[in-house]
Amino acid sequence: MKEKLIFIKEKILPYAYIFLFPALLFYYESIFKASTTGGFFNIDILYILLFCVVYGAVLYLLISILKNQKATRIITSIFMFVFAFLFIVEYFVYRQFKIYYDINTVFAGAGDAIGGFFKDILGLVFCFDGIFKIVLFFLPPVLYVVFSKKVFASVGANLVKRLVSLSSAILSVLILVVLMITSVINPVYFAKEYNFQIAVEKFGLLTGVGLDVYNYNSSSQGSFEAVETPFEENVTPTLNLPSETLAPTPIEYGYNKLELNLTGGSGKIKDLNSYVSTLSATKKNEFTGIFKGKNIIFITAEAFTAEVINPDLTPTLYRLATKGMQFLDYYQPSSAGTTGGEYQNVFGMLPTAGGKSFKNTANNLNYFTLGSQLNRLGYYGKAYHNNSHTYYSRNITHNNLGYSDGFMGYGNGMEQYVKNVWPQSDLEMIQGTLPTYIDRQPFNIYYMSVSGHSGYTRTGNTMTNRNWEAVKNLPYSDEVKGYLAANLELEKAMAHLVSELENKGIAEDTVICISADHFPYGLQGTGKLGEMPALSELYGYQVNDIFGRDHNRLILWCKSLENQEPIIVSQPTSSLDVLPTLSNLFGTEFDSRLFVGRDVFSDAPALVFTSGYQWKTEYGTYSGGVFTQNDPSQKLPENYVNNMKTVVRNKIKYCQWCLESDYFRYLFG
Repeated sequence: MKEKLIFIKEKILPYAYIFLFPALLFYYESIFKASTTGGFFNIDILYILLFCVVYGAVLYLLISILKNQKATRIITSIFMFVFAFLFIVEYFVYRQFKIYYDINTVFAGAGDAIGGFFKDILGLVFCFDGIFKIVLFFLPPVLYVVFSKKVFASVGANLVKRLVSLSSAILSVLILVVLMITSVINPVYFAKEYNFQIAVEKFGLLTGVGLDVYNYNSSSQGSFEAVETPFEENVTPTLNLPSETLAPTPIEYGYNKLELNLTGGSGKIKDLNSYVSTLSATKKNEFTGIFKGKNIIFITAEAFTAEVINPDLTPTLYRLATKGMQFLDYYQPSSAGTTGGEYQNVFGMLPTAGGKSFKNTANNLNYFTLGSQLNRLGYYGKAYHNNSHTYYSRNITHNNLGYSDGFMGYGNGMEQYVKNVWPQSDLEMIQGTLPTYIDRQPFNIYYMSVSGHSGYTRTGNTMTNRNWEAVKNLPYSDEVKGYLAANLELEKAMAHLVSELENKGIAEDTVICISADHFPYGLQGTGKLGEMPALSELYGYQVNDIFGRDHNRLILWCKSLENQEPIIVSQPTSSLDVLPTLSNLFGTEFDSRLFVGRDVFSDAPALVFTSGYQWKTEYGTYSGGVFTQNDPSQKLPENYVNNMKTVVRNKIKYCQWCLESDYFRYLFG
């Protein structure tokens, strides 16, 4: 028996050390996947295993350079603790925000997120699940430190061991290549359709981070792809139009197009010019300019969703949603948390640099924000937020949105209006700020609200506790009731706002637009599609896909519309369509070719798309590599799906390159 133990210790375990890192990384990735998006028992776990073998072999070969066994053990321990820390931090980030933090988001907003939600994160850490996960992730390095000398008597390397390690890596790479050649793995996930969230889900956290670094450093590579327009021209929007003419005088319809010089430039600018020159501008229409000269109050509503709207519980929101323009198939794609959704609303672009996208606009010429467009028309403008004015660097970014009077948040003026509680009150923000601009018409006001923020407990959310009596008897779980209670503060804010506008006699001349920043991720549970009981309870259906998760409701109201038949938009629309639609309604000078969204009243075909390259049109939905047609009997345009995939890739690249190159400064600077 003793001889067998000696044989194992001296002959077997030294070779076992070769596979220590592959086994460790696969252990981490497996726990991480099972604890976040799930889907453990599918082919993705094979991809993750193969990548772990490659990474583990590389680490072994690097460490094997060391000749001193003590140094080898120390370096091995350090690597093990670093990996444990990486996985546990990303796990808790996902548990709190329901997204993975890519590199840009980490550098842009991790400090703010940890500081702003420190109590919530502590709650996740110091609970059974949190402590259990910490133990699982840190158990391997602790065991290695304690037992490595006894278990691995010799960790030295020789030619045979190195060849074994190298062979395992080469074999894994060959299998991955074969899987890509045979299209089992779609190569577009690595570059052409790279998305950090999808990369982590399919290939693991380490591969996701590696691809993030690669794609960030190679973002200038490639160019726009040629595509045959997959739609018929002059598409008729699916609208239920009012019987009366909205515009006071007939409008001579032309195109929302500017005279642009698209022949110069170099590098990305040249490619952007070439791409834009291939696009067709959209037509003006009977809705062009119907809000010209009116005031506007635009609200990005924290974690708002369609199910908040109820004739009894939220009568003002119900009025705004049903007495104005009704968007029945509206989506707010979830991309980079609050800052990502706010970016989509304000810029009409996808945040291709994750949480860093908004920060990257700080020195850009933000020519087509609503603040800039209406500022050029002489509007008074100001942006407000009732939480910290420095959160996500809003004190810098929001002063560059074109609003004439800049930005106010808690810490640079808002504290005189709202109490220092968590979350702060939307009602108090509206009550305090409305008198400062109501007599400065025409005004252009932007609010980023916070009252609807998670979590939704009476002890952790002041708004939930404040409005609990109104929801306590509703037929929902306490978690869902807590969410609805928090959103009642937005209802109160809107009731006060509309009442004051009516008392002032300017409700007919003021437009209110409300779009969410993201779905209520505080109700998402573990974040696994198909396993979101609270969100499914609120929605009234099982949430199994991202379009079911990200559905929402855009509110676009003006009292001047209330005496007319509702204007119903039943085509798929998203937050990317809001800015071009408002630009058309307010009759500003803009070029529709420079927006990735569309004026929903134009002849442009409907398209909703996400940063993960999923999309939805009137023909059907593309998600998970599969196109599902709404009506299988309907004939699709030739090569429709492939063309649409190219259209979406081009639009996402346009979002990325516009931001990186400060494209509008080139065009209008």
